[in-house]
Amino acid sequence: MFRKVAFTMYPVLDLDRARAFYEQTLGLPESSTDYGIPWVEYDLPGGGCLALTTVTGDKPASDAGGTIAFEVEDLDALCADLEGKGVTFKTDLIHSPVCRMRVIQDSEGNAILLHQLKNRS
Repeated sequence: MFRKVAFTMYPVLDLDRARAFYEQTLGLPESSTDYGIPWVEYDLPGGGCLALTTVTGDKPASDAGGTIAFEVEDLDALCADLEGKGVTFKTDLIHSPVCRMRVIQDSEGNAILLHQLKNRS
């Protein structure tokens, strides 16, 4: 019955501020905005799509339980860059048997998990 996850959506309060965060701070290229409603999408390499919108009227939250996780190549370098840009970090480094992670907040208060797989050697 289900085919795939079509997209992950985050509510935002200020779409322009959120776009600045995702496009300038994180460096995601915008994929589509031409929907006639306040909605922007970011297609991610390797599949997946993140949508930001004010349409639902929902409030952003970093403690609601749902979090998008971005796979990254170099967690340490990315975190150093984001710290230099003043991004809020919700966690210190988290280790699991297979990966390393940190959680940040976007400009609106939503949580983003940054995830790097450990080498399997």
